[in-house]
Amino acid sequence: MTKTYTWEEVAKHNSDKDLWMVYQDGVYDLTKFFKEHPGGEEVLLDLAGKDGTSCFDDIGHSGEAIQLRESYKIGTVVGPTLAEASSSGVQSTTTDDDNWEYEPPKYETSPWQPVFIAAGVAIYAFIIYYFWYS
Repeated sequence: MTKTYTWEEVAKHNSDKDLWMVYQDGVYDLTKFFKEHPGGEEVLLDLAGKDGTSCFDDIGHSGEAIQLRESYKIGTVVGPTLAEASSSGVQSTTTDDDNWEYEPPKYETSPWQPVFIAAGVAIYAFIIYYFWYS
């Protein structure tokens, strides 16, 4: 028989010492795995105690990752989500972070990059000119 949890129970497991996450209706205890997560710890910590279904699906995990996920399944979640419960008058513990969506890292370039490229081209041109026409 599968153990069942409410959304409020799942939401309490939201730290690096006790990390649960929901995928579809399954509850997964990822406490022992999150430091090994190839996408980094922060991704799982941001979704700790929450529903990670859309994030997991959006990334496109391998069959091996799906099998590994299933090895951490501890039960299923039942009842209304915290958002549904809050709309019916029950106090919610959700935050604005519940709408978290994966963003690939943004790389900033140095304002000096064009200067270094121009200097490199000039030096290369000088070397070619010096050895070609000397």
